Amino acid sequence: MCLNNEEWSLTRLAFNVNNSIDVIRTSFPRASPAAIRDNVVKWNCSNHDCYILNVDGSCLGNPQRCGFGGLLRNNAGFFISGFSGYIAISTDILLAELFAIFHGLQMVSALGIFDFVCYSDSLLSVSLINGPPLKFHAYATLIQDIKDLLILTNTRVLHTLHEGNYCADFLAKLGAASDSVLTNHVSPPEGLLPLIRDDARRTYFPRG
Repeated sequence: MCLNNEEWSLTRLAFNVNNSIDVIRTSFPRASPAAIRDNVVKWNCSNHDCYILNVDGSCLGNPQRCGFGGLLRNNAGFFISGFSGYIAISTDILLAELFAIFHGLQMVSALGIFDFVCYSDSLLSVSLINGPPLKFHAYATLIQDIKDLLILTNTRVLHTLHEGNYCADFLAKLGAASDSVLTNHVSPPEGLLPLIRDDARRTYFPRG
């Protein structure tokens, strides 16, 4: 902090203290790394030497506003592109999560990138996409459209915990707060950059 003349928020400071505690504990034989990992979460990029797409849906407020968003980064955490959008026709969180996956896959395909992994914190959405066809599901057409996009790319849709998906959550809430059906972000919107930096530093977040 001193050498870089940086000012850290209390939240970021607390997360970095937690990260240091994890490092110290795993240095001693009596510590249980598995137990520690169960209590903290970080952005999942360590297992992939490619691009990482994080997506999320959001339904907030009264009356509820439904939105979605996501971003593409390389495994070092460098921002490539992002998107956010508002859904005026529904307040169903499952639709928002599926919209996020669909538009995320479309965005990455439009960039000409075909080797990436997609993370969503909606276990139901991931299960529907990776499971057998469901002809009579309310969103069967959208789910099949997502499956078709996956066939065209070297891509998997995997589940992540909410605490490892804060950047996508930020964009989903941004979409819900806007009136734009779909907005592409060529650079991080205001307020997102600190979250991207935390992920790039492999900051651990306590599980809620």
